[in-house]
Amino acid sequence: MTKYESEVKRIYVPRQAVYDKLSDLSRLSSIRERAADPMFRDQVLAMAGDKIKPEQADKVIEVLQKLEMTTDTLTFDAGPMGNITLRIIEREEPKCVKFNLEGAPIQANLWIQLLERDAETLLKCTLGAELNFLIRQMVGSKLQGGVDQLATMLASIPY
Repeated sequence: MTKYESEVKRIYVPRQAVYDKLSDLSRLSSIRERAADPMFRDQVLAMAGDKIKPEQADKVIEVLQKLEMTTDTLTFDAGPMGNITLRIIEREEPKCVKFNLEGAPIQANLWIQLLERDAETLLKCTLGAELNFLIRQMVGSKLQGGVDQLATMLASIPY
C-alpha cells in the first residue's frame, strides 16, 4: 500500500470541536453552502496559490456544490467514474477518523489524525492506496496534491 501524507495543518480550536465535526459528516454541510458563495472561488484560488488553474477551481466548486452527506458517508460525483463515497469505518475519539473509499477504480483508505497542542489542533490527512507501479507513476503526484488540498480545506472550515 502506498501512503500519501499531508502537511500538518493548524486549527485554532480545541481538538474535540474538530473531531465532533469531522466524525459526523452531515455536519460538513457548511462546505456545500460556502461553495455557493461567489467569493468562494477567489478564496480557493488564493489558498491553492499557483497549484491550480481557475478552471480547476471551478470544477472543485462544482463537485462541492453536489456533495451528498449523511452521518457516516460523503458522496461526490467523480465525472466519468460515477459517484465515489467516503464511508467512515472507524472513529477513535477524539484522535482519528478512518474512511474507506467506495466506488473508485482503486482501493484506498483515508485517515484524519488530530493532535491537541495547547489551545490548537494539529490535523494531518493520510491516504493509503493500492496502486501498481504504472498507476503510481501516473497519479502519485495528483494524489499527494489532493491530500494536501483536503488538509488545507479541512483546516479552513468553521468549527
